[in-house]
Amino acid sequence: MELGIISLSDLQIDPATGRRFSASQRLADTIEYAVLAERLGLDVFALGEHHTLDFAVSSPAVALAAIAARTRRIRLTSAVTVLSVLDPVRVYEDFATLDLISNGRAEIIAGRSAFLEPFALFGHDLNDYDQLFGEKLDLLLQIRANSKVTWSGRFRPPLDEAEVAPRAVQDPLPVWAGVGGSPGSAERAGRLGLPMVLGYIGGPIEQARRAVEVYREAGERAGHPEKLKVGISTHFFAGSDPGSARAVYPYYHEYLRPKTPGGRGFLVSRSQFEAGTRPGQAIMVGSSDELIEKILFARQTLGIERFYGQFDWGGLPRELVEASIHRYADEIAPAVRAS
Repeated sequence: MELGIISLSDLQIDPATGRRFSASQRLADTIEYAVLAERLGLDVFALGEHHTLDFAVSSPAVALAAIAARTRRIRLTSAVTVLSVLDPVRVYEDFATLDLISNGRAEIIAGRSAFLEPFALFGHDLNDYDQLFGEKLDLLLQIRANSKVTWSGRFRPPLDEAEVAPRAVQDPLPVWAGVGGSPGSAERAGRLGLPMVLGYIGGPIEQARRAVEVYREAGERAGHPEKLKVGISTHFFAGSDPGSARAVYPYYHEYLRPKTPGGRGFLVSRSQFEAGTRPGQAIMVGSSDELIEKILFARQTLGIERFYGQFDWGGLPRELVEASIHRYADEIAPAVRAS
């Protein structure tokens, strides 16, 4: 099983100053986290895409290129590329360039976005939410398969024997489907023979089983079961013991709470947080032994082949984040791989 980490680059309020942490420092820290993850032997580093002032990264390919220049082995992926609002030609070109810079380590996780802001920003109608993604995913996959593309659709001007360059080192460039758990999204990923990453941040892991079953059934009906692969991403923190791990609750509360009246987010009480960290639940916060058990349970229950821990949320101090990465790589990863 491949083991990785994912950052969404959220920008929280510095309690010492009352001001938001700077995007430049957040990016600098993120690059160092990726370098550390490679040095310690983790397999994948993923970076989210957002288009509000609450996050530091709107272009994962650019930030991942900076990481590619500092690393040699770790795989580099978006998580997710908000394909619904972007031009698939540009997406392919950006990640093919990243693939060249990294000597064949780039991947795309394509998703629809859980945020509404990108649709207005890029001039798209929310009523076309699913149709936008379906059409653009189709075009991205055609570009991936062909250096010259003839194509037409609703949301983009047609292409007639258009050359899309440069071409990626990897053939094909890996494209995963990012899925929030809806059966329709899981079915599409399976039907297209794409590997699937479930973004699963709360509730029993068992509840994700149905989406995985729908995915695998669709892939088998479409005739490509050998292409199917499942990953899961969830909130993560590895502490020195169960108590110190759960002491990060204030950061978790800060990460998820609405920042403006009526704004996006929700309040998580300490009791809800601690309930979510129990065995069988999706929040991966605990001691190394607890997290080994939970990751292996997710593998057994869902058949996952890749795990991402979202590791740096809520303004967690750098020293805590780096200690968590060390425990993940030095204690958790060897036990999971040995199993």
